[in-house]
Amino acid sequence: MTTALDEARPVTAAVDPDWEERYAVASRDVYRRTLVELARTDPRIFCVDSDMGGLETLFGEELPRQYVNVGIAEANLMGVSAGLAATGLLPYANTISGFAATRACEQLKVDVAGNDLPVRVVVTHAGLSAGHYGPTHHAVDDLAIVRTLPNMTVVVPADAVEAEYAVRATADLPGPLFLRLGRAATPLVHTEPYEFRLGEARELRAGDDVTLVATGPYPVSMALEAHAFLATRGVSARVLNMHTVKPVDRAAIVRASAETGGIVTVEDHVVTGGLGAAVCEVVTEELPCRVRRVGVPDRFFDHVADERELLETAGVSPRRIAEEALALVRPAR
Repeated sequence: MTTALDEARPVTAAVDPDWEERYAVASRDVYRRTLVELARTDPRIFCVDSDMGGLETLFGEELPRQYVNVGIAEANLMGVSAGLAATGLLPYANTISGFAATRACEQLKVDVAGNDLPVRVVVTHAGLSAGHYGPTHHAVDDLAIVRTLPNMTVVVPADAVEAEYAVRATADLPGPLFLRLGRAATPLVHTEPYEFRLGEARELRAGDDVTLVATGPYPVSMALEAHAFLATRGVSARVLNMHTVKPVDRAAIVRASAETGGIVTVEDHVVTGGLGAAVCEVVTEELPCRVRRVGVPDRFFDHVADERELLETAGVSPRRIAEEALALVRPAR
């Protein structure tokens, strides 16, 4: 039986030799640029816009026959995209994460996932990245929702580099995709080319005392910061970038369970239903180990701040990650 992962293609090289100039921008900007590049040579690719701003000029003016703007109507966005996909086209539905996962959840479930259609739902402002808008725009429950939808592949790039790799690697994916991006530029995790493989976690740091499994820009960056701190305490921490949340890399999680003293998960998402839950599901079914989940607690944040400040207020920080890792390691010694 052919699966979505069988159809995904690994992506390796950087497109532009000037790495810093190309990728020191928001991941959504790199995604948009990559989408135009792909659409120039593939007339099946359609950009379906929900009045996000910028796509009407970047994409629409160059490729008007492959551009549709449905306005701020997210349920309609999913229905139109599903209809296009049913005719053999490859629509990229663009909206904000909270709107895709909650406002248009029924259409995403029934029209897109329910029919296993190749709609690429590309969302921005995920997690707490829209913190400047306040709690109505916090999207910290989206992964918990879309993980439950059959046929759905869920990818959360760690930076702008990985955003481009993810778009190119999933260009021929036969089923639906949920690509989760932030809003503003975030620190670059990747500073040189590597082979991106859908569904395979990337080991960013080796270690055998404890494993830090993170998804998304700030969680991965914070996990790397925690790794450096733990090294000063004599703790060897493995760091896994779990860019594909569904299907999650079960083999990498089982290896971490077998080879290290426990797992700490890190995410810009509530601790219920996201990456931490996915990891716990695997270890309970395959090879039990202790897991500590670092994520947004089960409450609303009613103040305005930028993404990193909100995350640290929520308890997602390098310090917290290191504390949880040490709590796993010390009893085992």
